[in-house]
Amino acid sequence: MYYIKHLYIFFSTLALIIFFFSTEVVKAKSFEINDIEISQPFEINFDKNKVIDLGFKKAFFELVYSLIKSSDFKKIDNIRLNEIKSMIETFSIKEEKFIDQKYYVNLGVSFNKKKIFRYLEKKNIFPSRILKEQFLFIPVIINEKGNDISIFSNNPIYADWNKTNERYQLIKYLLPAEDLEDLNLIKEKLDLIETYNFNEITKKYFLKNSIICLIFKGKNELRILTKIYNDKNEIIKNDTFKNINIDNEADLNSLIENLKNLFEDTWKKMNEINTSIKVPITIKIKNDDLKKSNNFELFLNEIDMVSDYSIEKFDKEFIFYEVLFNGAVQNFINIMKNEKYNLNTQKKVWMIE
Repeated sequence: MYYIKHLYIFFSTLALIIFFFSTEVVKAKSFEINDIEISQPFEINFDKNKVIDLGFKKAFFELVYSLIKSSDFKKIDNIRLNEIKSMIETFSIKEEKFIDQKYYVNLGVSFNKKKIFRYLEKKNIFPSRILKEQFLFIPVIINEKGNDISIFSNNPIYADWNKTNERYQLIKYLLPAEDLEDLNLIKEKLDLIETYNFNEITKKYFLKNSIICLIFKGKNELRILTKIYNDKNEIIKNDTFKNINIDNEADLNSLIENLKNLFEDTWKKMNEINTSIKVPITIKIKNDDLKKSNNFELFLNEIDMVSDYSIEKFDKEFIFYEVLFNGAVQNFINIMKNEKYNLNTQKKVWMIE
């Protein structure tokens, strides 16, 4: 009996060591930002460390801009380099070279998720989950009299929309093909254009996400009615832009940037993580299946809405986890169901079966 007891303790401890020090788990707890490219002239006072520091800053802002709404960008502008470095777990130099008296470096930087979220929480910023999605984007320009439209030709927004995209942006846009049948259909619906749902067009592209952007062109302003659809939501937004001439390149670029920020912010709001809410959930899992337990930890590490988790205790039958979840309990249950976890919630301590 004494021998069996010590054998049990040995294997339980070994299992915990595997859980805590698995390199896969460490990676899952990180935000990975790759292909950060920096270049500097190779002069007398050249300092490679300063170039690397610039790469850290560039990687940090690329990451955080993908997490937060554009209205919060200014809140992090003055972050110190030491603060950024304190949130870095690892970095690697993928490539470096000297060409024409210039130093080029390509970096990969890994940031600790918990530290990033804590930093944003201190700044009173709610981050969103990083969910990259493709949206069908249909921009329709309607003249001020409401009797003429531009969809493909003579539509500078359609022509220039995908010319410039930022790496941190979560939405990738698919523009519709120039289809005469679609053009005629929209013209037929011109009188009810604000209530028309465009389903006859969007269904051709087999995408669950779409953005219909109606741009009413007045003499001195643009009124823009946007309908954003995904498989769960329909969001309608009205915006007005004054003193914008879309035939002017600078005005057009500014409008496109503003609209993309608007769509990104709406998408982020839909996937926001309320880090001020931390709901404790206790879950037990049988300890006779190491792979199952390890996979469960990997799963917890990959869910951004899981603020933290720890092994509360273990006995000869079960490992008990305490999970801190940023959101409603039902959201956690839904996430578990989506990942095919059979969760028994009938008792105070839930069980994965």
